Amino acid sequence: MKDAAKLFAYFFAVVIGGALLAPPLFWSARSVSPFFAKFDFEDFFHRALLICAIAFVWPLLRSLRLHSLRDLQLDRNREAVRDAIAGFLLASLPLLICAFVLIATRILILKTVLPWSPVLGVVGAAIAVPLIEELFFRGLLLGILLRDLRPILATLITSAFFAILHFLKPPGDTNDVVTWFSGFRSIANSFAHFADPMMVLALFATLFLIGWILADARLRTRSLFLPIGLHSGWILVAGVVGKLTRRSITMLPWLGTNLLTGLLPLLLGLITWALMIVWLRYANRSHT
Repeated sequence: MKDAAKLFAYFFAVVIGGALLAPPLFWSARSVSPFFAKFDFEDFFHRALLICAIAFVWPLLRSLRLHSLRDLQLDRNREAVRDAIAGFLLASLPLLICAFVLIATRILILKTVLPWSPVLGVVGAAIAVPLIEELFFRGLLLGILLRDLRPILATLITSAFFAILHFLKPPGDTNDVVTWFSGFRSIANSFAHFADPMMVLALFATLFLIGWILADARLRTRSLFLPIGLHSGWILVAGVVGKLTRRSITMLPWLGTNLLTGLLPLLLGLITWALMIVWLRYANRSHT
């Protein structure tokens, strides 16, 4: 079986396994403690998917016979710190400039009470999420696809999958009565956003571009440190600005619920991409 086929079999097993595991996980947690009553079924569905993703990854790796980073077309990066810092700055500075403009024009309004606890949560997410997602999407997923496919096709599939997973979110608690089939209903409900052309334009397109930029950074450096820095910069600035401000007007499709949603963030992503390419040419020239 080709590596790509094994990979898609893994994803299928994760989705079906998560759908089957979510109901008993929900029932068990609710019976153990009333603490879990505040979590709806969709929270347990997402946790079930994560459990299955972790449980099935070891059989996947064994079937692929991965022995080193070179098997995933990754090299040791002697400029790891430099690339991570550069990526963080390249992603965060355009967003910061945009945030200052939006605040100055009163599109975003600073809150009178600053929620420092949620801000600290954003900082934690800006550290943990890029590490996890870059290892999975640009490290494992893209690396496996590159063994069978041309880079542009592997990048296309990885970016689309990255966007779809972040785009597919059920609209609230869509499973009031939990049955053995509730996990499969959650899968179906996750596609509801595709019925809204404005959401597709404002969110999916931006997520796809972000995924492509991160994959391109990985391919150009044969390392994950530049995409980790980029990912961290986007999460930190968008998250902190989102916690410290409130929206005065709706601007779809130009700006959605945060600084990573809409056509304006799409433009900022293109600016970051161009700056990244220019910086890499300068950095590579200075080391030759």
